[in-house]
Amino acid sequence: MKVNLAYGQGYMPIELPDGRTTVIEPTHNPGLPEEKKAVMAALASPIGTKPLRDWIKKGDRICIAFTDLTRATPNERLIPWLLEHLALAGVSREQILLLNQIGTHRPNTEEELERLLTAEIVRDYRVINHEPENPDALVQFGTMRDGTPALINRHLAEADVRIITGFIEPHFFAGFSGGIKGIIPGCGGLHSIVSNHGFKNIGDPRATFGVTIGNPLWEELRDVALRVGPSFLLNVSLNEERKITGVFAGDIIEAHRTGYEFVRRSAMQKVKSPFEIVVTTNSGYPLDLNLYQAVKGMSAGARILEKGGLLIMACECREGIPPKSPLEKLLHSAKSPEEILAMLSTPGFVRPEQWQAQIQALIQRQAEVLIYSSLPESIVRSAFLTSCSDIAAVVRQRLEKLGPNARVAVLPQGPLTIPYLA
Repeated sequence: MKVNLAYGQGYMPIELPDGRTTVIEPTHNPGLPEEKKAVMAALASPIGTKPLRDWIKKGDRICIAFTDLTRATPNERLIPWLLEHLALAGVSREQILLLNQIGTHRPNTEEELERLLTAEIVRDYRVINHEPENPDALVQFGTMRDGTPALINRHLAEADVRIITGFIEPHFFAGFSGGIKGIIPGCGGLHSIVSNHGFKNIGDPRATFGVTIGNPLWEELRDVALRVGPSFLLNVSLNEERKITGVFAGDIIEAHRTGYEFVRRSAMQKVKSPFEIVVTTNSGYPLDLNLYQAVKGMSAGARILEKGGLLIMACECREGIPPKSPLEKLLHSAKSPEEILAMLSTPGFVRPEQWQAQIQALIQRQAEVLIYSSLPESIVRSAFLTSCSDIAAVVRQRLEKLGPNARVAVLPQGPLTIPYLA
């Protein structure tokens, strides 16, 4: 059978044995026929709170937090519609600041911001990147559970009205994206994020896809985000064509809950038993920009992989690990995934982005992991991975070796689908 894997800004077709291949995808939700109308209606009749217009008084400072280049949020549509709604409510451009939720990621360039928001918005509005390592750009709201200061972007914290935008998809250790994640980690201080994403929380079995309540990592993020004060949420859900399938606006907790339950019904797919081989992706561009993000697709596939099985990841990684990132430095400081885990479990050892290395290493304890990408072989080896140049050929060879009862599962949309064992 022919399967189209999401890869880069398109699809990569592969041929896999019919009768032994199970394709696992989200239940299709059609795009909304009138996206803009749906967004405007949601802003006027939000979930769990008053309409957005009623949040705003004359002269209020408004901060709109939007997702960065690594997220598939349709910012180029969503943000102009939101700004139009605010203009109709009498808000001037000078009252508005657009804040990029980069979390611990790199700042986005002006050209990238223009692609995200449109050139007109970057020209006409104040648009800035969050600064997670700049003490002057952060305000403290109590502490994290381990005593680390809980730091949030000053512009967001001091705004009279906070509007948090983004999209909702399953998340490999925070349950679902969107919601309070737009405040922290999106606009949180580096040390606060590192504390929350530490070895203990990441290793907790409740810190996984589809779990919020009871997830210690998500619950801590929620508690810190709520200390900042009320925030208005504008989140959307998307289908595999990046069309908006739902709009969830209002109270940051209630609207997000409504949104992630909607996403859960399409994204979570039950399977009867584990597979010997799983082929997965990182849902294509922009999530497959780098190896840092690729761990999400690995995590989705590993959920239904037999212990000792083969996991093949298709992820373009046009930006590398990325180079000179904290993750690259951490990977290069060790000789194996087991050494990574040993370092991370050492009391007092803390590094930015260690959570990605930890999750990758835990997957590699259970599985052989190959990657099909644009990465040079030297970079693949430095990340303790093995290159795969022909996914279909490797699958055929492994099935022949395993015998007639072996099966392969394919997640063409990667972590947009979250399979789980019955």
